[in-house]
Amino acid sequence: MVQPASASDFIMDEATTPPSNTSAQRFLVLSAHDYRSPRKAGMHFIARELAKMGPTRFFSLRYSFLSRYKQDPRVSLDKEANKIAMHEGVECYLWKTFIHPIRVRPFESLMYHIYSFGLNRVLRKWIKEANVIFLESGVAPIFFDLIKRLNPEAKIIYRASDALDTIDVARYVSKTFDRIASQIDAVVVISKALAEGIPSRNNIVFVPQGIDPSIENKADPSPYGEGIHAVSLGSMLFDESFFVLASRRFPNIHFHVIGSCRPRHPEYGSNVTVYGEMPFEKTVPYIKHANLGIAPYSSAQLPAYLRDTSLKLTQYAFFGLPAICPHFIAADYPNRFGYDIGNEESIAAAISRALNPETEMKKYTVLDWRGVTERMLTPQKFSDTKVYA
Repeated sequence: MVQPASASDFIMDEATTPPSNTSAQRFLVLSAHDYRSPRKAGMHFIARELAKMGPTRFFSLRYSFLSRYKQDPRVSLDKEANKIAMHEGVECYLWKTFIHPIRVRPFESLMYHIYSFGLNRVLRKWIKEANVIFLESGVAPIFFDLIKRLNPEAKIIYRASDALDTIDVARYVSKTFDRIASQIDAVVVISKALAEGIPSRNNIVFVPQGIDPSIENKADPSPYGEGIHAVSLGSMLFDESFFVLASRRFPNIHFHVIGSCRPRHPEYGSNVTVYGEMPFEKTVPYIKHANLGIAPYSSAQLPAYLRDTSLKLTQYAFFGLPAICPHFIAADYPNRFGYDIGNEESIAAAISRALNPETEMKKYTVLDWRGVTERMLTPQKFSDTKVYA
């Protein structure tokens, strides 16, 4: 059974009147990320832009004593759990319960159902005081009914950064989303391919990944020495075998593996350096000054939308970096070089092609995060947000 971390988190009353107040927008983000985490996802950058527009709060979900056993990147923030803190202009709260909902039958649905009551004073207070609430794909949609009870006038925006079946959410979450999808004010997809699996139509909005163009000016000096350097960022579907094979085949390339959430594999060559979690700003020089960018996804059953939504591939494209990734993700992107997962000859061929491309690698134009955020808030003002005519 999901329990609050302390008795003071229990809520017995349901006051439903949000503060009367003000024309200023007040934003709340519900996410399984934490705004303070070194690793950044799109919602972090969106929250930073929201904070420039009005008071912004970031409430972090689905964290408990179990999280330390699941390589949760928020473990580094454990001492800050269940406390309100201000970080870079955003109020943050990491809700730590004794146990969070997990995929264990027959109790799975019961755990999520209890969790959806939001038995936390800060969560309820923040819901009541917000007038725009962002739900990130994952567990956040189960709080839709709570939001409607506590603050029925709040605008609700759902950001679909992944399809729920791809990230293997609990059936309770996917059933809830199917039920509420048409009632959400805006369902934002970061790839038009994601729209196919959403049981709604009129409220779907397309807003792609963004980037902060100023990062190019903050990406010096190079962290590398002489030679050829390849960088990999993040832990999603991370394939260790790529670096086992590639480091053996290319001893002249130095591979830099950042934030994989995996210990160093015993079969990695001496030319592989493994880094822990790293603040986003510190990763940027590793991208800008690399010769190759790697997206070593481990599954051959990858969703088509990942071609468009991968933040690391967006960053590689922004810097004009040749990107090495499985064939399905490479598709027909001119700056990507595909390989067959687990096939040493195919991996070697992709790396060789990337080192000597037939055409010059060009930098891609990508929306900045301000443009992304404005499109999410007011999609009707932008012609490029339409999915369906």
